[in-house]
Amino acid sequence: MILFWHRRDRRTTDNRGLAAAVDADEGPVVPVYIFDPAVTEQMGERKRAFVECTVDALRRRYHELGRELVVRTGPAADVLTDLSDQYDVDRIVSNDCTDAARQAQTDAVEAALEVPLESHVDSVLVDPASLEPSYPTYSQFAADWKTHTKAPPASEPTPDALADITDTESIPTTATDIELPAAGYDAASDRLESFCASGIAHYRETRDDLARAVAEPTQAVSRLSPYLAVGAIGIREVWQRVIDVLETVDGAERRNVEKYADELTWREHNYHLLSYTPTLETENYDDPPNEIAWRTDADDFAAWKRGETGYPLVDAGMRQLEREGYIHNRPRQVVASFLTKHLLIDWRRGAAHFRERLVDHDPAVNAGNWQWIASTGTDSVDVRIFDPVAQLAKYDADATFVREYVPELADPSIPAERIVEWPTLSSERRQHLAPEYPAPIVDRNGAYERAQRVFERALGKRN
Repeated sequence: MILFWHRRDRRTTDNRGLAAAVDADEGPVVPVYIFDPAVTEQMGERKRAFVECTVDALRRRYHELGRELVVRTGPAADVLTDLSDQYDVDRIVSNDCTDAARQAQTDAVEAALEVPLESHVDSVLVDPASLEPSYPTYSQFAADWKTHTKAPPASEPTPDALADITDTESIPTTATDIELPAAGYDAASDRLESFCASGIAHYRETRDDLARAVAEPTQAVSRLSPYLAVGAIGIREVWQRVIDVLETVDGAERRNVEKYADELTWREHNYHLLSYTPTLETENYDDPPNEIAWRTDADDFAAWKRGETGYPLVDAGMRQLEREGYIHNRPRQVVASFLTKHLLIDWRRGAAHFRERLVDHDPAVNAGNWQWIASTGTDSVDVRIFDPVAQLAKYDADATFVREYVPELADPSIPAERIVEWPTLSSERRQHLAPEYPAPIVDRNGAYERAQRVFERALGKRN
């Protein structure tokens, strides 16, 4: 008998490891999910709660198939050893995981088991082992990645391929302070279909339109990131659906769809980085010749986390994070740049805060994107700094997004152009317009120039 161990792949459809276990035709497959404290304690409570809801949806899907998902809580090595004896298992099949917590979990399981542990590549379209170990830039990665064949989605197993067993252990429940997205494969599939039916055809044109993100949050962008992060839907299914749309459009619509496909390629790039760089979550990927002079100002970091920096787009992004467990991609980049450049606070502190608060936290994506923003990753620009004032003027000139998340600036009598210019206004003007909203915690130009100096010194370009 084969035991299939669900890990980050919390679905029955387009699950390569599960399909391989069934295709082996070595008897019925016993599916199991383990809440291992060594992994779950690395998650923020919001992500953990969403994972629990997703596992509950997975168990319901097995029930619809007339079968059962075995659920256990405890160290995976102990649980799998016990289940191997209970079901007289010949081998255990799972899918690869590249983050540090799950790598340590894999090592512990392999050391404890007396039966083989077989792993499959499931979370990416192209196996990192088939690519070069490193690429100087994302563009060079993408050029090589695009030459590789992408496997089609794997089929869901039929009931007769699964063991007819019973299990009554309950799924843990974590209380959370936000409303979570609908969980499970069906919700993810509905989200994908809705986006592909309308939003994707305008994606390139509207992805950074923050006013539209407020008015039509599920059309301006896909909002698939929470589902991909917990493995509620397979990346091959998403890719195949995008390619299906791509084959039906041309001109501007085709460029829009291609842009979304490019974003999925960025995801692949981050997974490739983590696969070959196990320390990506904790160490600079590209260390400069000299140490970066990070600041450790506790008050500045606390103001950033609260969304009280006096920079409206930064504060709106951080308050969206606190309200929803999600940040739109444009302000997500701006808040990360502001922390690492204008405040000169180590990217690892920001990444850890995101891990605690994001529903869609993904170890590879979080670490890869933070390092790219912090100029310690694979960016082709030596020192990239997002100007939060210019970014607001370009992407939310009417301050629609800001007013949605920063109530101190929601009064319609405050002109949008004043909100855009807020960090450059006199203190008297700011006090008159919105006395409850904080003054800027750093000078816009001074902080920009300081970041340039610090990073140029780190790069050896300035004494």
